[in-house]
Amino acid sequence: MARNSISDTTPQQRIETECARRGKDAVVADCVALLQGATNPDLLRSLAGPGAEKFFDGKEHHDTYWFRVWALRGLLWAWDASATGCVCQALHDDAWRAREMAAKVVAKHLVGEATAAVARLRDDPVPRVRQAAERALIRLGAAEA
Repeated sequence: MARNSISDTTPQQRIETECARRGKDAVVADCVALLQGATNPDLLRSLAGPGAEKFFDGKEHHDTYWFRVWALRGLLWAWDASATGCVCQALHDDAWRAREMAAKVVAKHLVGEATAAVARLRDDPVPRVRQAAERALIRLGAAEA
C-alpha cells in the first residue's frame, strides 16, 4: 500500500524527504537553529508530522520542548558533526525527552565528545533517559575498542 499522507510516513521518511528537497546541510542547520531557540513552522511540520499542528493555533503552549525533541530526532537521520555542540548541550536539557533523544543521537552517530555528559545521565531520575545513556555508552565503548 502506498503512503500518501504525512500522517502515514515515519519520522525517518519525513526527514529524508526534507533532505532530498532542501539538502542535508540545510536540514541540519535548521535542526541546530531549533535547538538554539528558533521556530520554523515548515521544518517542525516536516520533523513532527501532524503532531506539530497544535503549536500553530495561536494559543500559548508550555510544551514547546517538543521542538527540541523533534530537532534532535531530525539529527538522528540527518547528521553532521557541526551539530555536536548542540547535541552535547541537549544532554543537560530540562525536558527528559530531549535528554533521551540527545543520548540516542550520541549513540547513533558515536559522538565521542559527549561521553562524560552521557555517563552522568546514568543517574538521571527518568528510567528512559538512563537506558538511552547506557546504550550510548555501550556503543561508544564498542567503537573505541
